[in-house]
Amino acid sequence: MNQEITRPQHPHLDRAFTVLLSPTRRGTRLARLLTVAHLGAWGLPSEAEKAAHIVAELAANATVHGRVKGRDFQLVLTVGGGTLRIEVTDTRGDSVPPGPGAVKPPEDDAETGRGLLIVEALASHWGIVPGPVPRKTVWAEIDLVR
Repeated sequence: MNQEITRPQHPHLDRAFTVLLSPTRRGTRLARLLTVAHLGAWGLPSEAEKAAHIVAELAANATVHGRVKGRDFQLVLTVGGGTLRIEVTDTRGDSVPPGPGAVKPPEDDAETGRGLLIVEALASHWGIVPGPVPRKTVWAEIDLVR
């Protein structure tokens, strides 16, 4: 169920891509690769690396913390109004991460726990939207440089 909407009369504006992916390492990798490919096709290759890191972290969290057997996670990329918006929706609305400003660094020797810190560092804004039940969406926005 890939869906892309493009309005060519406004380059770099009003574009959207949505895809459902399996909550696996392969799905996470595919989310990152699709992000880079679409941003390149949309004429935004300079934002692709930053966006790929954000997508990788959010998709990994959806796979590890938001996984429900038999249910996919959704990746949505939209560009409009000078902003790239990334949304990852999973089906574990009961497993909500700490929000912006509330993410604590892990212990120095911890092997995990840095994903949302990376998102917070790279994104202009980010947050969490609950629902509809049983879902939640973690989103991040990158202000596009003109």
